[in-house]
Amino acid sequence: MATRRGFLAGMLATGLIPKPGWADAGGPSWLAAARLPGGAYNLVGLTGDGAELFRLPLPGRGHAAAAHPHRPEAVAFARRPGTFAIVLDCAAGGIEAVLDAPEGRHFYGHGAFSGDGRLLFTSENDFEAARGVIGLWDAARGYRRIGEFASGGVGPHDICLLPGGDALAVANGGIETRPASGRAKLNIPFMRPNLSYLDLDGQLIDVVEPEPEHRRNSIRHLALRGDGLIAYAMQWQGGGTDSPPLLGLHRRGAAPRLLAAPEAAHRRMAGYAGSVAFSGDGGQVAITSPRGGLAQLFDVRDGTLAALVERPDICGISPDADGFVYSTGTGTVGFTRRRAAAAQGHDLAWDNHLVRIPQAA
Repeated sequence: MATRRGFLAGMLATGLIPKPGWADAGGPSWLAAARLPGGAYNLVGLTGDGAELFRLPLPGRGHAAAAHPHRPEAVAFARRPGTFAIVLDCAAGGIEAVLDAPEGRHFYGHGAFSGDGRLLFTSENDFEAARGVIGLWDAARGYRRIGEFASGGVGPHDICLLPGGDALAVANGGIETRPASGRAKLNIPFMRPNLSYLDLDGQLIDVVEPEPEHRRNSIRHLALRGDGLIAYAMQWQGGGTDSPPLLGLHRRGAAPRLLAAPEAAHRRMAGYAGSVAFSGDGGQVAITSPRGGLAQLFDVRDGTLAALVERPDICGISPDADGFVYSTGTGTVGFTRRRAAAAQGHDLAWDNHLVRIPQAA
């Protein structure tokens, strides 16, 4: 007579037992790092209404997370220039793996999975050589590091997988840093940011650089529309009275488009775009400024300013239905196209980003 163990082993071998998915973690819509009132840090899962679903502890301040496309796993990254990345089981609540940055490296707070979920790509700094690196990790076999390639620039921050799954877009901020110097920016007079496109073997496909007068406009964060259009958010390092655009749109092989609000609203951003997202229907694109307490929503088609959202310390933003969901350092999770009562207040200080769960898209 077959034993229960043998029966289950046979079911697993034939793939008849369903594998855990995001529904097993309660079906979260977004992930966000946060600071608790006592000073500890967590990764938090949020429902589609902005309510808290789970909290998972982090060893330090988190920045963003990468959500596995199929399994209820999230890789929570340390804030730059941190050296930890933790793979969390969002269903069981445990730690699946710990990724340690190789010697001479630090993470930049972001990562992306391949379409099938077998590989994880991480943005890293090879600070001895002052070059950006994309690390490759085997997510199908315990997150072993299996390789790396150049990011196409200095200071790679955000990274995303393009539609079709055969290329990456990388926001190379252009800023040189070292862990021993904390968050000090070491090469501002010579910085050279870019938006690079790489195939999955690390070959450079395309690159976009700011005009010379805007070369101190650090390209930091990315948003991707389903048709391949990239939005990139920038942070001005030039000081003075200059106030260049903080939002760009780009499609591979084409010229970039720069978007900016009218002068008075634009200057309220204080030269700093903290996050960027397309609306759920793709018709709008938004950037946030925690320094200015402001989100700006633009019409993608003609580049005009469509709306302003004024909230103290607003930074996280992500697609929601045909609009956006946002988060603030004062604990609010709100929505741009829902009734005001839909906003949720939390006893948390949300960090910079709201990460959309792939299966919730």
